[in-house]
Amino acid sequence: MGKYFTSVETFDYRSKLSAKRVDLSSINQLIHLRKLTLRQVDLLTQRSADIIFHNLTKLEVLELDNCRIYSLEGSLTKDLKSLKTLYLHIENIYNVFYSFTEPLSSLKHLTFNNLQMFCSCDNAWLITWAKGYRQVEVIMLTPYTHPVMYALEDLICLSDNGIDTPNYVKYTEANCTTEVGFVLFVATGLGVLFFMLVVFVHNLTLGWLSEDIRDFQLGKDIVENITDSLYRSRHTLCLVSRHYLRSNWCSLEMKLATYRLQVEQRDILLLVFLEKIPPRRLSAHHRLARLLKTRTYLDWPQDPNQHQAFWDRLWAKLKPLSET
Repeated sequence: MGKYFTSVETFDYRSKLSAKRVDLSSINQLIHLRKLTLRQVDLLTQRSADIIFHNLTKLEVLELDNCRIYSLEGSLTKDLKSLKTLYLHIENIYNVFYSFTEPLSSLKHLTFNNLQMFCSCDNAWLITWAKGYRQVEVIMLTPYTHPVMYALEDLICLSDNGIDTPNYVKYTEANCTTEVGFVLFVATGLGVLFFMLVVFVHNLTLGWLSEDIRDFQLGKDIVENITDSLYRSRHTLCLVSRHYLRSNWCSLEMKLATYRLQVEQRDILLLVFLEKIPPRRLSAHHRLARLLKTRTYLDWPQDPNQHQAFWDRLWAKLKPLSET
C-alpha cells in the first residue's frame, strides 16, 4: 500500500475479520498523510504496532475509533510533530504514559471516548496535565450512541482484582504519594538525559549487534530482525539483570515478546532473574512489573548445590513437546 500511494493525504481504514492478520506497518510510508482514521483495528495483533505511525511528520488529525491497543506511549507518537487533533476510542483497558504526549508539540484537541484506565500511579499525571496544560483542550465522552461529555473528576479506573472501579482522582490521592509535579519534572529531566546519552547508547548498540550478527539477515531493519527471531522461536527466554533493565534494545525485545504473548495466549515467555533486584527499581519498568504479578519466574540460585535443580526446571519448560 505505502509503495503505490505515497501522495495520499487522507486515509480511512476499517478492519474486517478477514483482515485481522494484515500488517499495517506500511502506513508509515504514507509520509504526506494529513488525516488518518483507523476503525475497529486490533493493534494488539500487530507485530510492531508502534512503528505504524512513524515518519508521519505531516499528520494533523489521527482518529482511532473502536480500536484496541496495549498502552499509549511515546514510541507511538515520536514523529507526530504536526498533530493537532487526536480522537481515541479504545475498547480495552489500557495505560496512558506521560511520554505519549511529549512529542505532540502542536496538539490542540484531545478527545477520549470511553476512557478505560487501570488503577495505576503510572496514569496519575493525566488529570493534572489535562487541567493545567491550557494549550490542549481535553474532552471526555461517554461511549453511548449519543456521547455525553463528563468531567475528569468523574473518571473511574479498574483495580488489580478486575472487579472494583473506584473514582480515579480519589485513588491517586490515596495511593500515589509522590507529587505529580515532581514526577513530571523527573520525566522531563530523564528526557534531556536521554539525548545527552545518545552517543553512549549508540556505542553500546554496536557492541550488542556484533554478538547477534550471526543470526540477523544483512541489510534488514534491526527491529524486523528482532521481531522475526522472536516469532520463529518456540519460547522467549528473558534473562533479567540490572544491565538488562538499562538496555533500550532489551526493553524493545520485552515489548515485542509481550505483544506476542497477548496475541497467542500461550506460555511462551520465560523470565529468569540472574540477580536480586529491589521492587523500587522494577516499578519503573511497567511491562515487566505487570508480568511479575501474573507469571511464575525463576531465580538463579546463589547456592551451587541448587544449580542442577534450576537447570532441570528450565529445561523441562524449554524442551519440545515431543520430548515431554
